[in-house]
Amino acid sequence: MPLYDCMLLVKPHVRKEALMDLVARVSKHVYRRNGVLTNMKSFGTVQLGYGIKKLDGRYYQGQLMQMTMMATPNINKELHYLNKEDRLLRWLLVKHRDTKYGLEFLSEDDAKSEVSRFHPSSIYDDDEEEEDEDEDEDSDDNEYDVDQGGNPTEG
Repeated sequence: MPLYDCMLLVKPHVRKEALMDLVARVSKHVYRRNGVLTNMKSFGTVQLGYGIKKLDGRYYQGQLMQMTMMATPNINKELHYLNKEDRLLRWLLVKHRDTKYGLEFLSEDDAKSEVSRFHPSSIYDDDEEEEDEDEDEDSDDNEYDVDQGGNPTEG
């Protein structure tokens, strides 16, 4: 499932309880469609670059909320009920493009080395010990090694 940001710009006079009710309705809608709300941020009251005209007046401020969610691609069509929400000034759904997760995040060579790092037999390979010695030579002289008793020894 792709990752989306849903930006909600709410009228400035809306109370926190009503704002949380709106956020809860959106998150329940996403959850019912097998989506997951991953993050939520409140940016508080923001000054707008221009007035947004609604039936009850023109607004130059708004409360901005960001909801990050993993949802099905048809979530955009399903959130159009927000157009009828009188507490909202605007809403926007932004899809995260080219976002990769897990081993997809790493290139193929990196992924192979990451997986082999956790293989039990590779813990005791001589190749890794040689790499560790090379790293120690490159480090500062002020570092200390620790013996089996946990006592520092000069290295």
